[in-house]
Amino acid sequence: MSDTATTMFVQEARDLLEGLEDMLLDLEADPRPEKVDAVFRALHTIKGSGAMFGFDDLSQFTHHFEDAFDKVREGRLAVDGRLVDLSLRARDLMRSLLEDAEGARTREAEARAVLIRATADLTGPGTQADRATSAQAAAPPKEATRFDIFFRPAPDDLINGMRPDLLIEEIGALGPISVALDLGRVPPLDDLDPTRCWLGWHMSLTTSQGEDALRDVFIFADEAELTITPHTAMAAPEPDSPAPDDPAPARDAAVTRGGGSIRVESQRLDDMMDRLGELVIVQARLDQISRRIGDPMLETVVEEIDRLVTGLRDTTLSTRMLPIEMVFGKFRRVVRDLSGELEKTVALVTEGGETEIDKSVIDKLSEPLVHMIRNAIDHGIDDAETRRKAGKPAGGTVRLSATQEGGEVLITIADDGRGLDADAIRARAVERGLIEEAAVLSEAELHQLIFAPGFSTAKELTSISGRGVGMDAVKTTVDALRGQIQVASTAGRGTAITLRLPVSLAIIDGLLVRLGDAVYVIPLSSVEECVELDLAERHRESGRTMLQIRETLVPFLDLADIFNQPASTEPRRRVVIVRADGARLGLVVDDILGQNQTVIKTLSVFHRDVAGFAGATILGDGAVALILDVAVMIRTALEARDTPSVRLRRQAR
Repeated sequence: MSDTATTMFVQEARDLLEGLEDMLLDLEADPRPEKVDAVFRALHTIKGSGAMFGFDDLSQFTHHFEDAFDKVREGRLAVDGRLVDLSLRARDLMRSLLEDAEGARTREAEARAVLIRATADLTGPGTQADRATSAQAAAPPKEATRFDIFFRPAPDDLINGMRPDLLIEEIGALGPISVALDLGRVPPLDDLDPTRCWLGWHMSLTTSQGEDALRDVFIFADEAELTITPHTAMAAPEPDSPAPDDPAPARDAAVTRGGGSIRVESQRLDDMMDRLGELVIVQARLDQISRRIGDPMLETVVEEIDRLVTGLRDTTLSTRMLPIEMVFGKFRRVVRDLSGELEKTVALVTEGGETEIDKSVIDKLSEPLVHMIRNAIDHGIDDAETRRKAGKPAGGTVRLSATQEGGEVLITIADDGRGLDADAIRARAVERGLIEEAAVLSEAELHQLIFAPGFSTAKELTSISGRGVGMDAVKTTVDALRGQIQVASTAGRGTAITLRLPVSLAIIDGLLVRLGDAVYVIPLSSVEECVELDLAERHRESGRTMLQIRETLVPFLDLADIFNQPASTEPRRRVVIVRADGARLGLVVDDILGQNQTVIKTLSVFHRDVAGFAGATILGDGAVALILDVAVMIRTALEARDTPSVRLRRQAR
């Protein structure tokens, strides 16, 4: 069997197992028969495909898992918290058997035995399942229906490991059956390829199991011709019903193959984006050469190339965009398990899951969001009794939402817990030497201290919290993604933490600015406006460097001072007003050169720790321009504002 086919099975099985977790959690909340059937079909597919592709341990274990849900379908086993707990653990083991068959094999035998014993215990005397079984026994039997079935495997199915004899045997287990062979497509002997399948089968089956049970048998034969035609229900089986004279058209083939999507390795998307980045740089060079030459015909061609490259950029970026629901969906299990461990009732509410973000950002989001959700449940939400005394519902809520604003995606984790204790944060920060005892900090600055390395207000060390590494990891990841963190908290009402992240990490729209002979890039998503610098506004009587922007004063920094460059002699200078972390700042430059598509290149290992830069890009003339990290610039301004007695002992990044 080809490596490509096996790789495709593994990826599809991963997707099924991801979906299986959601199905089980949905089933716990609403155990309708169709949801039970959905779980059963997923298990049946993994079992059959696993055996076909040589994952015997996975297939055998899944067989026992499938048996348990067969009992649920028959009414012999009730859906409750114990069954869902057991099923989630079984799903985790299936993932282990898929990813690391050798390492998980030693655990499989024991886990399988536990599953079998637990299933037997759940169906033991006196359970709700017995009552369901009794009710089912009292109900009238389902009427039998005759189905005419035509099945023809795809030509390559035998090479890929399909066993038609086993499928027909499984169909036969559902009721009386007659089978006729279809030889209509078998070629002459000289043209016969023995590795390809030419046969078809007509079957007539009488069963009370229903059409879904038949389709479950063929669920992983998605390239085969398959028609299932039900006939009028009958009181007694007719085992000798003749097969149809001619096969009906393969109605289901297009349905099972449909979807209009293909699976692409993520590395190929990364390579495509790299090539596109180089193309954008070359296009910028071509545009610069065209302006220098001044040939109208060349300018026309360059404009057309620019239009095509822009369209290709947008298409490629949209290909890499994924709905953030892919991340949100994983946290239902986290909340369920953690609330059970802490003996708290917590509901997870998600909003804006359709919001799209670059896959490179999604890949890095899971860990920080897990830390924040765990922190909200452990520290933020009290136990039921404490909540009742505070006039709140016994159960808490964690709300996970996403929305897009311009070139940024805002992800908010909010809880209805006790809120942040500013006094406790301050005391702990003084104890750890993060701030001086006499420091005067705003509430927002105190809230930011929860992201300091090693910071924790937990009084006891547990398996969930107390080491002070969770929120620090969140800050590190968000900084690496060139994002920002905003905290809003009200005592007794809860806390909301918002991550502001760029939609894409590969290509951004940037504003080119000049300082002396050097060119820098400011991410356009952080720019609010550009104004001319009035020299009379540079130094007020207070000594503060402020700029009057309509009714408000905005602090500003001269980039020449920040980068230790000689004072500018330009007669007219400009200020770029930027915003980050909820604060505004003016950056003084010599000139604004215009907007530019910016391909982000990471800095070398020798320069990555230099604060104030998010990366670099290559301009049309081949020169390198540094990309400014606006968030760091604003933090620098805030720190410069503080006097030594109230200075925060924190790094720029």
